[in-house]
Amino acid sequence: MAAKKDYYEILGIDKNADDNTIKKAYRKLAKKYHPDQNAGNVRAERQFKEVTEAYSVLSDPEKKKLYDRFGHAAFDGSAPDPDAYTKNGPQGGGYREYHFEQGNMDDIFGDIFGDMFRQSKGTSGGFSYHGFGEDGFTGNGFAGREYRRKGQDLRAQVEVTFDEAAFGCDKIISLQNADGQMQSLQVHIPAGIEDGKSVRLRGKGMPGLGGGEPGDLLLKVKAGSRPGFERRGMDLYSAISIPFTTAVLGGEVPVQTLSGTLMCKIREGTQSGSKIRLKGKGIVSMKNPNVHGDHYVTVQIQVPKNLSREAKEKLREFEEACGTNRRGGKKGSAA
Repeated sequence: MAAKKDYYEILGIDKNADDNTIKKAYRKLAKKYHPDQNAGNVRAERQFKEVTEAYSVLSDPEKKKLYDRFGHAAFDGSAPDPDAYTKNGPQGGGYREYHFEQGNMDDIFGDIFGDMFRQSKGTSGGFSYHGFGEDGFTGNGFAGREYRRKGQDLRAQVEVTFDEAAFGCDKIISLQNADGQMQSLQVHIPAGIEDGKSVRLRGKGMPGLGGGEPGDLLLKVKAGSRPGFERRGMDLYSAISIPFTTAVLGGEVPVQTLSGTLMCKIREGTQSGSKIRLKGKGIVSMKNPNVHGDHYVTVQIQVPKNLSREAKEKLREFEEACGTNRRGGKKGSAA
């Protein structure tokens, strides 16, 4: 049987390497030799097992201490020190139990393989292997290519009109699947969705690896504009232009809303720039269909042009009656 390689040599580091250096070396090599990246490559699979075995020892302070003192003999039962670590398994069968019980291993495996090594719900600590000897990983640890990994998510864009985003709609999109074939999907765009938000279609992404579930399709919504309307979240903003006389005397004017034309009351003496709030006339909430935003209408006053002589005389009479001059002050006041 060939002698086992030095763990430091396997990771390409020296014996004075700190924890961060050990971790970085393992990340790099584990990603390089991972079976999912090297399908059918027996040598890569063997090297992946070697670097993982090396890291499981060198990343543990107690096991590293034993290895630095006795080498591989610390774990195969041949070490002279009776305190050498030989837990689990017969003598000479290789290291039998490796634990990552301290800390969260997501920072290592999450960076390399995504969610493949995430802990299952209800477990504590990290994860452990139970038994790997000359024949590789067995038991509750790694098992060749039996890793299950969710497929990669796909991203695409779908365009909708202003009203389609406000009221919701169904769109038919065409996408190329993993086999290169075109397929049509009906997508429901929920009412109230904002420009730039995404709709998730579960299971419509890339196929999973090792029997894992497929990824998702994320459709980014590009909502169009509508003349005369501005959207800010669930609220709408627009403007109306009213006659000078309506602003002075009050009255009613038609206002265009999402749901149609609404007659809106204008109070006497309304100033240009005033805002009218139409409660509940905005965009529906995606979370609660019974909740709507508001519609704010800015009033702009029309200044009359091309007045007839008679109209101008009437305005002068109006000015006299109000006791104002053309500079905006009251008659008789200091300039």
